[in-house]
Amino acid sequence: MFRTLLILTAVFGCAASKQQPALRVINTPSHEVVFVQVTNTAKRPMRLSKLEYSIGDGKSTVSEGELELHEREIPAGAMAVVEVPLEHDVSRPTTLRGKLTAELDQMMRTFKVSAEIQPE
Repeated sequence: MFRTLLILTAVFGCAASKQQPALRVINTPSHEVVFVQVTNTAKRPMRLSKLEYSIGDGKSTVSEGELELHEREIPAGAMAVVEVPLEHDVSRPTTLRGKLTAELDQMMRTFKVSAEIQPE
């Protein structure tokens, strides 16, 4: 009984400890792209596959699309910069929301991500 409990704790503990990648907007130097930093918070390498995104203020969407990330690998604890195209000028604070698909532990996973965009 104790052995079974120990095994279940280990299995569910590992499943619950999986960390999600973090997104942060670095800056918006032009009105055509947003530079987004993706940080791999896991203790293992992560291979990015695609980002499905929508940029808006909650009332309207100013840009949306899907980026193929060409199997870009991010080592554990490292970061990569992704250029997200903008279709319209962002003149007020908006949010990038989406789904990031990546391979982690030899399994394809989808993570819900978001990042605030502050106009310069």
